[in-house]
Amino acid sequence: METNKLTNDPGASHVPPQQIGSEMNAVEKIELSSEAEAVHFFNIVKERLLDVNRWRQLAGGVMSDFFLTDGAGNPVQRKATGGDHIRIDIPGPGSLAGEGYDWVTIEEIKSEMLDDAEVLSMTARPSANPLGDSKDTAHFLTDQATSTFQVKRIGHTIYAEEHGRNEVPNTDTDLSLDNVRNTFVGWGAKVGFSYPQWKVLVKGLLNTTNIYDDGK
Repeated sequence: METNKLTNDPGASHVPPQQIGSEMNAVEKIELSSEAEAVHFFNIVKERLLDVNRWRQLAGGVMSDFFLTDGAGNPVQRKATGGDHIRIDIPGPGSLAGEGYDWVTIEEIKSEMLDDAEVLSMTARPSANPLGDSKDTAHFLTDQATSTFQVKRIGHTIYAEEHGRNEVPNTDTDLSLDNVRNTFVGWGAKVGFSYPQWKVLVKGLLNTTNIYDDGK
């Protein structure tokens, strides 16, 4: 499994520290012929990252479905902002607390400009279902986990990355069926079953062909 050494990397401070459970790093990069070309394409890549509703299309339809909602759980058709939720439809049984879905909150979107580099990062954390009354985390991981989706340009090289941190299965909810379900799904994530999903997403972010109709 590929890992990304974050020490002294642009955007390293955007990724929460690893403290408990497991971590995951999915990384892809492409080199373009000039810095001017890289700057232009990086603007497209940043738009793709924030276009959560098109993530599945971007990945060629071989991953979970992701739906962007506002803070109250209402579906929205726009780019992601801090405080939004993402409703996730993963293969297999859904979460009862999430009414069939897993939910995360977009905690923070950060950008950083350096001399010859720029970074855009979006960090999401498992959350309660904003459409329900329960305060239980409606996700197979606990709310200690984070996923940081990051794109960056260093010179004429562009990177797309996903960094999972503090991944612990969510097995202490008030719903026994969810505890069982989260045990199995969380175990699958821990042994690497979620890695291929993030790998196809980061590859899709850097796709230079026409399979993704940007902005239309």
